[in-house]
Amino acid sequence: MDMHTVVVGTSGTTAEDVVAVARHGARVELSSAAVDALAASRLIVDALAAKPEPVYGVSTGFGALASRHISTELRAQLQRNIVRSHAAGMGPRVEREVVRALMFLRLKTVASGHTGVRPEVAQTMADVLNAGITPVVHEYGSLGCSGDLAPLSHCALTLMGEGDAEGPDRTVRPAGELLAAHGIAPVELREKEGLALLNGTDGMLGMLVMALADLRNLYTSADITAALSLEALLGTDKVLAPELHAIRPHPGQGVSADNMLRVLAGSGLTGHHQDDAPRVQDAYSVRCAPQVNGAGRDTLDYAAVVAGRELASSVDNPVVLPDGRVESNGNFHGAPVAYVLDFLAIVAADLGSICERRTDRLLDKNRSHGLPPFLAHDAGVDSGLMIAQYTQAALVSEMKRLAVPASADSIPSSAMQEDHVSMGWSAARKLRTAVDNLARIVAVELYAATRAVEIRAAEGLTPAPASQAAVAALRAAGAEGPGPDRFLAPDLAAADTFVREGRLVAAVEPVTGPLA
Repeated sequence: MDMHTVVVGTSGTTAEDVVAVARHGARVELSSAAVDALAASRLIVDALAAKPEPVYGVSTGFGALASRHISTELRAQLQRNIVRSHAAGMGPRVEREVVRALMFLRLKTVASGHTGVRPEVAQTMADVLNAGITPVVHEYGSLGCSGDLAPLSHCALTLMGEGDAEGPDRTVRPAGELLAAHGIAPVELREKEGLALLNGTDGMLGMLVMALADLRNLYTSADITAALSLEALLGTDKVLAPELHAIRPHPGQGVSADNMLRVLAGSGLTGHHQDDAPRVQDAYSVRCAPQVNGAGRDTLDYAAVVAGRELASSVDNPVVLPDGRVESNGNFHGAPVAYVLDFLAIVAADLGSICERRTDRLLDKNRSHGLPPFLAHDAGVDSGLMIAQYTQAALVSEMKRLAVPASADSIPSSAMQEDHVSMGWSAARKLRTAVDNLARIVAVELYAATRAVEIRAAEGLTPAPASQAAVAALRAAGAEGPGPDRFLAPDLAAADTFVREGRLVAAVEPVTGPLA
């Protein structure tokens, strides 16, 4: 476990801290300012709880049941009941990193001092994270409005010592046993606290933050594979000239063109071969790679802006304001996050599509400018990469289905009180699948392009130094080069790991310098 410590204050958190806690086991610590803010807001809630007038979330029911005033002796039971009843998720377990992000981001809002939760509840949240205890959260149960209710409820249930959770040894046990084993006392929820632990966009936001980190790597990797494919197809790098992209100044486009140009620097395969080939221009999938990759990069940048705003937010209902008011609001609605999750699924699908088109071109002897059919060793006896492209095409087709927006849908709930919901959790779940698929798609293009580059090199042409570095690193990672047919799935799996772990980018950067 990484011993890096993330300090949670009153003003939100960063994407880097989310990834550190969710993926790398960073410890979590409350700042003294956060503890003071928690205590101050709790005094306000306690004062309101003592008054005879009903206050939503403090002394009333919830949602469509908000009209009932709850007597003092039933309020602790009310808070326990909302957690138990809302922990109604079904389906497969959600990944550990998602649950850790969910818990950490809920703690981020609690620490803002706008929720009325006691300091000891926040400290227990931090203790559970630091102990490596991960609540069992299920795939289905959130509509992305009033927060990720069921997922967050399963987390709150663990704080109460109920339900199931996974220990640091990855064994699922009753949560009460795990808390006791780590010396953590279960919390006894008081007014407002059960509701405050459930009302947030934390699950969808956590998945957005992690998807952005993964997609940054994949977009740079796709710039590299596009350059390798251009090189293997004897394309021209003239289309990457900075002056061409300066006259259409989309930022991402210029970045992708520059990445590709640096990967191709010193290549003996580009440029002069254009004069000997019966083509005036390269195909769109080759020539327009910076435009497509770049548009996706710009979409990532916009999504990062939205994520940054949400990371700085206190998402709860009602909220405790500095002047002592406790006011209801709609800040828990997931629309801003849901939209960008869907935007990212769209651009990921398009990136996967253009990668597949280049792979297909590399394998087609009628369009590959002299490469053997399917990059086979002995075409006819060997099938080469024919079915690798089938696999890639199946992944692309799935990506297109995943690009259908979840946020365009809404289904009413809570007796029509919650009559327009964001479906942001669903958008996040399908984006995770899309990101996984995109890594595989980029890996197949990489595998095909490196094989094609090696075939060109065997013919006496000299690949770019960065290309040679990519080929050497991929081969060292276990994905073999040209030769007779062999069991291909292990090679593709090795290429997939190589791409998703960022090793392709790391392999070429000593030659190109840092790529964006």
